[in-house]
Amino acid sequence: MSALKVWFAIATGPAIVKRSVRVALVVGTLLTLINQGGRLLAIDIDAPTLARIVLTYIVPYCVSTWAAVGALHDRGTG
Repeated sequence: MSALKVWFAIATGPAIVKRSVRVALVVGTLLTLINQGGRLLAIDIDAPTLARIVLTYIVPYCVSTWAAVGALHDRGTG
């Protein structure tokens, strides 16, 4: 199995996905409130703002997944 397939197999494992979703929800919500709170309160959400909000959740998910897979790989348990 190629290294990329192994990486994706680990990254899509239930434990990694569950942890990454929790991190994304907490971090994404906090960052959205900090960065877009005014627009949310004013209900002034256009397409670019919505795209920023979506990215605000995707980035912590990706970072958490990358870190978890890397840690498992370094430990030799992945």
